[in-house]
Amino acid sequence: MTDSVSAQEQPQTAPVAPAAPQAAPVPTEAAAVAVAASEPAALAEAGAPQRRQDGSRRGGRNRRKPEGRQAPQGRASADGAADAAAPAGGPGAGTRAPQRVHPALEQLAGLYPHLFGAVFRPLKRGIFQDILAAHPELFEREALKVALGLHTRSTRYLQSVAAGDKRHDLQGQPVEDMAPEHVHHALLEVYRRKKARATEDLLPKLRNRMMAAFEASGLTREAYTQLVLSRDEAANAILEEAFAEWSARNAKDEALLRAFEASGQTLDAFADMYGMVPRTVGQQLERARRRAAAAASAAASAAAAVSAAPAAEPGDSAVAA
Repeated sequence: MTDSVSAQEQPQTAPVAPAAPQAAPVPTEAAAVAVAASEPAALAEAGAPQRRQDGSRRGGRNRRKPEGRQAPQGRASADGAADAAAPAGGPGAGTRAPQRVHPALEQLAGLYPHLFGAVFRPLKRGIFQDILAAHPELFEREALKVALGLHTRSTRYLQSVAAGDKRHDLQGQPVEDMAPEHVHHALLEVYRRKKARATEDLLPKLRNRMMAAFEASGLTREAYTQLVLSRDEAANAILEEAFAEWSARNAKDEALLRAFEASGQTLDAFADMYGMVPRTVGQQLERARRRAAAAASAAASAAAAVSAAPAAEPGDSAVAA
C-alpha cells in the first residue's frame, strides 16, 4: 500500500475566534493522522461504542462495570477525544471519569514506549504499514487505524508537532523534519483547545511561537505565508499580526545594534547607559547579527547564481524568436 495521503495531509481547522463555551474537536493535525494511518479512510470518533464480534455493543451509557474495576491508567490522555473536547466548565467538570484507553494504544505503549509512552513523538509517514508489518498477528487493521487516529488527534501529540519535533520511526530514530504547515496548524489547534479553559490571553504566546516556527523553517516570509495560509480568516489575521510584531521587533533590534556599535561601549556599560538588562540587550544584538548574516549570505548566493549563469550569445534572442 502506498502512502496516498495528500488529501489528508493538509490540516483543516475551524475558525479561531470567537471562542465557544465548549471547544469543538477539529482534526487540525489531520496531516499527522493521515500520515499515521497512511490511507484515506474515516477514523472512528473517540468514545464511539465498538461492536463486538458477537454483535453486542461495548461501552453503553447504562452499562455497569464490575465491582472494583478501574479504567486503564497506563496511558493517560492518549484518547484524542478527551483532549480535543474537554468542557470548560459546568456540572461535573471537575469529577469527570477517566477516559477508557483504546486497547491497541495500550499495546503500542508497551511495545514502543519511546513513541507512545510518557512522551509522545511525531510519527513518520507510513508508520501504520510499519506497525502492521512488524506485528501482523497482533493488530487488527481497522482497530489500529482507529487507535492511531485517536493518538494523533490528542493534545499531547499535537503539542509535540507544534514544538517542531522531527518525525520518528518505530526504533525511535528521527527520520524527517516536520512540515512547516503542520507545525503552524498544530499551534493553532493547541491554542483553540487551551483557550476554552484559559483565564489569560494566550494570543501573545501564540504569535511568538508562530514567529519562532517561521524562523525555524528557514523560508522567506512570502514562501512561508503561501504555505500556511488557509480559508480560516481569523487564523490568517493572527499570522499577519505576528508578522507585524516580528517586523517591529526586528527594526528595534537593528537600531539597537547600530547604536551599540557606534557607542564603543561594553555590553554592560551600554545596557546601563540605557537602563536596560544586559542579558536582554545581548539577546537583541544576537538576533540582529544573525539576521544581518543571513541577509548577507542570501545576497552572496544570489550574486553567485547570477555570475554562474551562462552569458547569452549574440543572436540568441533572434534564434529563439
